[in-house]
Amino acid sequence: MTERFAIYFAPSATSNLWERASTWLGRDASDGDVFDGPVAGIDRSRLLNLTQSANRYGFHATIKSPMALVDGVTEATLRDALSQFVAEHRPVDLGKPRLASLDGFLALLVDENEALQDFAAHVVESFDDFRAPMSIKDRAARASRGLSERQIELLDAYGYPYVFEEFRFHMTLTDRLGADDAADIAQAASTWFGPVLDEPILLDRLSLFHEPEAGKPFRRVADFKLGAA
Repeated sequence: MTERFAIYFAPSATSNLWERASTWLGRDASDGDVFDGPVAGIDRSRLLNLTQSANRYGFHATIKSPMALVDGVTEATLRDALSQFVAEHRPVDLGKPRLASLDGFLALLVDENEALQDFAAHVVESFDDFRAPMSIKDRAARASRGLSERQIELLDAYGYPYVFEEFRFHMTLTDRLGADDAADIAQAASTWFGPVLDEPILLDRLSLFHEPEAGKPFRRVADFKLGAA
């Protein structure tokens, strides 16, 4: 199976937001710890059933989506490039997060931010040469999900349809929720994340996540602090 790497934003692994989100999802992607207790009155088994995909990917906001590396590029090459990239860019203030449904997925969103959009676009472009082309099967699976003509164009160009003007910063907290679960889970999330919703988020790093083989949990393997010359 082909391993993949993703360039995400994730808050500090010692931050309140990371700790609450990891507990919510049932797994800390930075150290592999598993949490099995109840959260905000929601039974853990029910919550795990509604966060299976979010649990596997780990708490994050996608900047450069998961990619297999092109022939000749190694993890060390990618790490070196990330170290150089972050030294040339400054942190981006995202403001306070808010809980909202995004196409049926409960997520933490931030207000639109031109600096953020520009930064995300720069990451996508700067690291696209590291990305191996999509397989025909993967491309077909993506294209079948009701994408617009522009999103298919971006998919073919960058391996992901939600980049540039289609990009929307979000940190996913659940899988797609049905009507029977949405209200309960939103209420529990409001209670659980309430203490951190007044804390502004600073995009101060890029985090490298690694999927060792298809279907395995992603691990947070390295952080690269912006402005760290």
